[in-house]
Amino acid sequence: MSNKVTIIGAGSVGSTIAYTMTVKGIASEIVLIDINHDKAEGEAMDIQQGTPFCCPVTIYSGTYEDAKDSDVVVISSGLPRKPGQTRLDLAQTNVNIMKTIAPEIAKYAPNALYIIVSNPVDIMTYAFMKYSGLPENKIIGSGTILDTARLRYYLSDHFGVCQKNIHAYVMGEHGDSSFIPWSLAKIAAIGIEDYCKGIKYTGKNIVTPPNYDEVIDYVRTSGGEIIKNKQATYYAVSVSVCSIIESLFTGKDYIMTVSSMMHGEYGLRDVCISHLVVLGIDGVKGCVTPTLLSSEVELMHKSGNVLKDLIAKLEF
Repeated sequence: MSNKVTIIGAGSVGSTIAYTMTVKGIASEIVLIDINHDKAEGEAMDIQQGTPFCCPVTIYSGTYEDAKDSDVVVISSGLPRKPGQTRLDLAQTNVNIMKTIAPEIAKYAPNALYIIVSNPVDIMTYAFMKYSGLPENKIIGSGTILDTARLRYYLSDHFGVCQKNIHAYVMGEHGDSSFIPWSLAKIAAIGIEDYCKGIKYTGKNIVTPPNYDEVIDYVRTSGGEIIKNKQATYYAVSVSVCSIIESLFTGKDYIMTVSSMMHGEYGLRDVCISHLVVLGIDGVKGCVTPTLLSSEVELMHKSGNVLKDLIAKLEF
């Protein structure tokens, strides 16, 4: 089966997404596009030369015209976050970049599904919807899928169980106002408090819940900590984005915490934010809105208002 993916932005994130797709055999054709053509060419060549050990794939650098007939387009272009800088600090600069990218790529790949990765991702997803003119269901922000992965890693490490047994989510903004709806968190379909009370097996006779404040702090600050230590984050986000791409190609519906336009869910409208979204071969197929505690709904509203306040201050 032929699956073509175009990646706009051949920086650390874009090139690592291309590499990860190649190693995992997700796409049969990958196009790298960057304003720095030499960078895109170099990244493509470097990955090409490892393909004899991977599934068959054609990968090359190109221009917007080469995006024609793409099944998926990933947009990771824009300035990266610097140490000490929040994702929201980047907003106006990267929105201006999106103004030039969106209509151009939409012209050549009008039928593709789009995954927005550039930060601040919720704002950039909103901007792409405004500038591209494409249907909302074709546009997916990577949102809190990375935050959710960080949460599941933390809980898996804390409880010493396989990450696949952890069902918990981060919702809201991909940023400092994100939150964890603990009422939805489960370990093997069991609520965390009940799991800790009921566990009985060798080496696990005493298990306590994590400090919930420490968990959300870990989720929110991990990106900044990594940037402080190595100037950029790209491995975990690339694997997370590749999981979205895989879900779009499987033909089965997946439920993920990605950023999409709100139409009254939890009382929010005209803002892109992460909640439980149903993804399929046609993109966003709908959403799931489980009942949250009133305190969790308040946190969702707080997060949505942070983004809406910023949107009001930006020039679109």
